[in-house]
Amino acid sequence: MLLAVDIGNTNTVLGVFDDDRLVESWRVKTDARDTADELALTYRGLLGSTKVDGVAACSTVPAVLAQLRIMLSRYYPNLPAVVVEPGVRTGVPLLYDNPKEVGSDRIVNALAAYHLYGGPAIVVDFGTSTNFDVVSAKGEFLGGVLAPGIEISIDALAARAARLVKVELTRPRSVIGKSTVEALQSGILYGFAGQIDGLVRRIQAELGGGATVIATGGLAQVVIAESETLQVHEPDLTLIGLRLVYERNA
Repeated sequence: MLLAVDIGNTNTVLGVFDDDRLVESWRVKTDARDTADELALTYRGLLGSTKVDGVAACSTVPAVLAQLRIMLSRYYPNLPAVVVEPGVRTGVPLLYDNPKEVGSDRIVNALAAYHLYGGPAIVVDFGTSTNFDVVSAKGEFLGGVLAPGIEISIDALAARAARLVKVELTRPRSVIGKSTVEALQSGILYGFAGQIDGLVRRIQAELGGGATVIATGGLAQVVIAESETLQVHEPDLTLIGLRLVYERNA
C-alpha cells in the first residue's frame, strides 16, 4: 500500500493506493506550525490499522515539508519515501524559463493528466490559487497561468469591504442577485466560471485547439457545473501523479 501526500497551502490531501487503485483518501487543513509529532498523530489516526509500504509526497509549504521529513525518519525509518523535488525523476520535460520555479504539484498534475488523457491537456487546479497547467502533445510541461483562488477572493472581499460578508459558495437563484448574499454568490461563482472559460479559450487558441481540459482541486465540483470549457473532473489527479512518480523512483 502506498501513502500519497499532497501538502497544499490551505489543505493537505492524503490517499492510500493498493497498486493503481485509490482505496481511501482524506482532506485535512494545512498548518505550517505543525510539528513532526503532530503530523505523526494525524497520519496515524487517519491510517488506523492500514499498513503502508511506501510514501510519495509533494508540498508547496516548505515548513510542513521539513517536518514531514523529520516525521518519516522518526516514525517510519525503514519506509521508502519519494518527495517530488529537483532531481526526482518525473518523466515530464519542463519547457520553462526557470524549471526550479515550477511547483511540484503542478509537475505531478501534468504527469497524471498526460497519463490519463494524453496530450495536449490543460489542468485547472482549484486550490489556494487557481492554476492552469498546460501539457503538450508530447507530455511536456509548457507553462501556464496562475490566478487568485476562489477562497482567497472571498476572504479578501469580506475583509476589505465593511458591509460585505463571507458567503457560502452556492448557486444563487439567478445571475441578478436579489440580496447582497445572492449578488456576492453570483459575482463569485459566475465571475470565476467566466474567468476559467476565457483563459481556457485563449490557451486553446495558442495550442491550436484539441486540448483536454481537466478540473481538479477542492472547489472544482462547484465551478464545473457553470463552466463551458471544463470537460472532465479528476478530484484525485495529484494523488495519481504522486503514485506515478513513486513508481518511477522507488
